[in-house]
Amino acid sequence: MSKALFIVDVQNDFTEGGALGVEGGDAVAERITRYLGAHASEYAVIVASRDWHDAENDNGGHFHPEPDFVDTWPVHCVSGTAGAEYDEGLDTSAVTHHVKKGQGKPAYSLFEGTTDEGATVSELLDAAGVVDVDVAGIATDYCVRASALDAIEHGRHVRVLTDLVAGVAAHSSDAALAELAHAGAELAESGI
Repeated sequence: MSKALFIVDVQNDFTEGGALGVEGGDAVAERITRYLGAHASEYAVIVASRDWHDAENDNGGHFHPEPDFVDTWPVHCVSGTAGAEYDEGLDTSAVTHHVKKGQGKPAYSLFEGTTDEGATVSELLDAAGVVDVDVAGIATDYCVRASALDAIEHGRHVRVLTDLVAGVAAHSSDAALAELAHAGAELAESGI
């Protein structure tokens, strides 16, 4: 039985100073790097996801000039821009698979993305016999939530590393963690 670590959307546009920067994003990047330094060898698969939106369209209505910050958003994580790159505090050298999502459409869960070779996250987990998935990243109340719920739906035991996530807002992040716990996820600190 193998374990996987999901590192969700730790990108410049989601950390301080980015188009949709969340408070604590840079600190999460640095803590994930420390965690990987101590624990990367425990994982058969380490998947890092990135929003990778198209520049020339609204990505299925995802981008909007007057965003509601629920279903529509300002322009962010456009493919090939600095905002779409990993936060500089995140060392990705231990990452085994990089996944891009949201190419031309809204996408919150890393299960909606693929590797550059076209592999889905489900295929990667199945190939490695992954049963347990630990989840870290940004944002607790959006892409972390969606990725963890999809992992549960795909039959994995999920543990959300609560000190390795950052959310858009405290209320919605707390609600997301409560929803995940109700769905069967374990909420735990990383020990870092």
